[in-house]
Amino acid sequence: MRKLCLFLLFALLLVSSASPAAAQAPLEPQQLPARTAFYLIWRGSPTGEARKSNALLGLWDDPDFAPVRTAMVEALMNDSKQQKKSVPTREEISEYATLLDNSFTFGYLPPREKTPAKAATASVPAAKAPVWNGMFLVYDRSGKETLLSKAVLRMRTGGTEMPKLTELTVAGVPALKIERKSGTTYWSETGKYAVSASEESVFEEILKRLSGKGVVGSLADSEAYREAQPLLAGGMVEFFLRVPQLKELAGDSENAPPAVKALWSAIRLDAIHVFAGHISLDGARTRLQGAILGNTAEGSLFDIWGEGEAQPASLACLTPDTIYYHESQFSLPGIYHALKRALAQSGSNTGAMASTLENMAQTRIGMPLPDALALTTGEFGSLESSPALNPDKKVYFAGINNKPETLKLMRTILSDRIISERNDGNVTYLKISLKGNQGSTGVAQWGFYHLAVTPNLLLGATKSDTLRTTLSQASAGDPALPKNLQAARAKFPVRLNGFSYFDFQRLDWKAVKQQSISQATSKAKETKDVDAERMTKQINDWFQTLNPEVFPRHLHSLTGASWKDAAGVHFDEWVD
Repeated sequence: MRKLCLFLLFALLLVSSASPAAAQAPLEPQQLPARTAFYLIWRGSPTGEARKSNALLGLWDDPDFAPVRTAMVEALMNDSKQQKKSVPTREEISEYATLLDNSFTFGYLPPREKTPAKAATASVPAAKAPVWNGMFLVYDRSGKETLLSKAVLRMRTGGTEMPKLTELTVAGVPALKIERKSGTTYWSETGKYAVSASEESVFEEILKRLSGKGVVGSLADSEAYREAQPLLAGGMVEFFLRVPQLKELAGDSENAPPAVKALWSAIRLDAIHVFAGHISLDGARTRLQGAILGNTAEGSLFDIWGEGEAQPASLACLTPDTIYYHESQFSLPGIYHALKRALAQSGSNTGAMASTLENMAQTRIGMPLPDALALTTGEFGSLESSPALNPDKKVYFAGINNKPETLKLMRTILSDRIISERNDGNVTYLKISLKGNQGSTGVAQWGFYHLAVTPNLLLGATKSDTLRTTLSQASAGDPALPKNLQAARAKFPVRLNGFSYFDFQRLDWKAVKQQSISQATSKAKETKDVDAERMTKQINDWFQTLNPEVFPRHLHSLTGASWKDAAGVHFDEWVD
């Protein structure tokens, strides 16, 4: 439930800052430099009927959701390490949140040329090239000039370190250079835009792009952008990432260690061209659509995704009572071979160590690793039929190909933790201990978990009754899929390698709230991580002040799917 709420809150932040597709971003792709590696565009806040009719925006604007809105923004703005005097009040937070009404473009530019490191001499060691930070931000400050200045002043004076400020002129525009121990930032407010960057050359280039002076080349003319353009048209929030340039974002790729360069080569990062997509509003529904595009020929990271199934085995476990269902299909042999290639090429020591570990694993399980992985179909997921989202009612599953060999492998791996094993028709039930084992003299066993092995599925749950109920329904015949789930699945291609369905209207939201508070409180007592405790307390506070009836008032369902074709891996998510 916590993951679901965090997903919804993230989606709310996105769409609450989205506008009709005609809205102009501060910098459109046609204005960005051709070498742009990444950008994210927010197009401002929608108004009128587009806002009133949308389910997520209706939830965001609902007065009963106000405590959560404030808590969300407060969590985003406050730093646990800040001094108390710098923490804004809730009134200020609500005021600053309105900055999201306006659009902005955030992105990353790699350096034009690599800065060579100075050569070493007998007395002076080689100097490292400066770390590049090509991030930039352009914000449309129209109508927000005073509030933006107030927010910027707070950020500059709120910390323990007073920055060094230097006035200068860049690209003919008055600007400010802000220096701290952690780094340097350039800032300017010119016309209706506020511009920020960490590199002076990037700052200058973005200012020129805004003014239209000295503009040469455009991202929109690049092959990567043209490949992704169908995923970007009409988006109110859109994102674009050239995947091969991830190594640029991670550091200096030219001076990377040979083992790292070999790793990039082995996983064929260049075969994945671009990750792109957009968020749009369609009446009451909100849609997230995107894809990872590239060369899907065998031997690249695309091998880790399965080809998809029209009727995955787990569908047989669904009933009209199913509230939540998620399944994904991966190629475990594909993952195995990709890792093996990567480790083999990353260096002799690493390759030898990986080979040794593989031999040890094969000795432990009694069969070659490829044979063990081939026992799985690559299907994984979970389902839930409890209106309260009771964790005892949740079932996890994995697809299998050969029940006898799968049981043999499980007995080998879990030999000292299997408490009992019973057959019931074509299903084998196993009870295992997560704490303690039979080989430990005088050690009690507890923390039990239950497994069920069918001819094509391995299922797990904390309660044996949950597994038996699920399988008794599955044995009744053809799956009686919820009508909403059937309608949602029919919108996507026949063969999918991932599908999600969540019926919000079937939930008992009051019970969900109590269940979430109980789980958060229990985990807070168990953890010793201060940051985790703080986050748990914040989430707990959100639930304590939340009227659970606000969710069914606006939300109906969440559905989504992913599939693989010759162009790449696509995903499509809907919330209504």
